[in-house]
Amino acid sequence: MSSLLEKMGQAAKASANVLRKMSTAQKNAALCAMAAALLAEESAILAANEEDLLSAREMGLSAALLERLKLNAQRVAAMADSIQQITQLPDPIGYVEEMFVSQDGLQIGKQRVPIGVIGIIYESRPNVTADAAALCFKSGNAVILRGGKEALQSNQAIWHALQRGLKATNVPQETIQLITDPNRALVTELLQMNNYIDCLIPRGGASLIQRVVKEATVPVIETGVGNCHLYVDCAADLTMATRILINGKVDRPAVCNALENLIVHEAVAAEFLKVAGAELEKYGVTIKGDAPTCALLPKAIPATAADYDTEFLDLTLAVKVVADYQAAIEHIQKHSTGHSEVIVTNDYQTAQAFLADIDAAAVYVNASSRFTDGERFGLGGEIGISTQKLHARGPMGLKELTSYKYIILGNGQIRGTTGADFSK
Repeated sequence: MSSLLEKMGQAAKASANVLRKMSTAQKNAALCAMAAALLAEESAILAANEEDLLSAREMGLSAALLERLKLNAQRVAAMADSIQQITQLPDPIGYVEEMFVSQDGLQIGKQRVPIGVIGIIYESRPNVTADAAALCFKSGNAVILRGGKEALQSNQAIWHALQRGLKATNVPQETIQLITDPNRALVTELLQMNNYIDCLIPRGGASLIQRVVKEATVPVIETGVGNCHLYVDCAADLTMATRILINGKVDRPAVCNALENLIVHEAVAAEFLKVAGAELEKYGVTIKGDAPTCALLPKAIPATAADYDTEFLDLTLAVKVVADYQAAIEHIQKHSTGHSEVIVTNDYQTAQAFLADIDAAAVYVNASSRFTDGERFGLGGEIGISTQKLHARGPMGLKELTSYKYIILGNGQIRGTTGADFSK
C-alpha cells in the first residue's frame, strides 16, 4: 500500500473514533461552518470548475456529462443549502430501538452507531464532494473521497472549503479526506484497504460500479446504475404519460433516475408514439426502437439487443412495443438494474399488479422516476441510490449510513451452567 493511503487510512480511523462521540450540537456547528465556507469560497470553486470544464471539452465529453460537471452560483448555493438542511435532520447516532427485557432480566436494545470509515468513489458531479462529506459527517463517519479526474480541480476547491469549516470549529480535519492524486492505481489500493475502510460506496456509471464490485475486498454498497423503464399501459392517460416521459428523459438525462427505456402497449402505441415521438424530437432525443416503433416513427433507429441494457445518460431512448402487460413485465425483469420503474395506467388492478411484480428500489404508479432522490423522499440528501438488497435499498440518507450494536444492561446476572449452552 502506498504511504499516502496508509497515512490517510490511519488518520481516518483515528478521527472516526473522535467523531462517533461528538454531540449533535457539535456536528451541526461544524456543518454550518462548512456551508458558510462554501459560500465564502464560491469564486475559487467556480474558477476551478472552469478549468475542469475546459479540460472536459478538450476530452470530448458529451453535453450531458458537461452539464453534470458544470457548477454555477446557484449550484454552489444549493450545496451549502443542502448541508444546512442536514443540520435540521434527526441525528441517528445513539438512538436506541427495540429495547426489551430478556428472560434473564437483562435490558437489551439496539443502538445506532456509525459504520466507521467510508470510502466513496465517484465520477463527474462535484457536488457529490460536499453532499457525501456532510452526510457521512452527520452520521458520525469519517470519509475518504476519490472523485473522477474530470472534476479534480472542482473537487479540491470544494474540499478546501469544507476543511476550512472544520478547522473553524476545531473538528479533526481528517474526518473528511480527498485523494487528490488521479493515479488509477490508488483506486485499486483503496478497494482493498480492509484495515482502515469499513465500507465502500461507488457512484457513477456501470463500468465504475462493476469494477468496484469485482475488485474490492472491502464491503461494497452498490449504487447508481439506472436503466429505468416507463411502461405506458393500454389503460393509460396518454397526456399524463407524455408529461412523465418528457420529464423522465429530458429534465436531466445524465442522472441515474432518468428514463432510458420506454415500453408501450400495442393498443395505444400508434396514438401515443405519434404525440410522444414529436415531443421527444423537439428536445433532440434519439429514439432506438424495435420494428413496430420504427414503423410508427420513421426517424427512429433500429434498436440492437444491447440498447435495451444501456444506461445512455444522454438524450437517447430505447423503445419497445409489447402485446400485453405480461410482456412488459418480462421485458423490465430482464433488463432492469433495480433502480426505478414506472407504470402509467388508470386501471387499479394493473397498478397493484405492477407494484407486486416489479422488484426495484423504487416502483412508481403515475409519477416520474425523477423523484427517486433523497431530498425528494424527505431524507435531506443522499449518498447514492442503492440498487442492492442488503443493508440499504433506494436513497441512502443518514440512517442508511449507520449500523447498530446491542447494548445490554444488567444488575449482576451471570449465565448458569445447567442445560445446554449454545453460545459455544
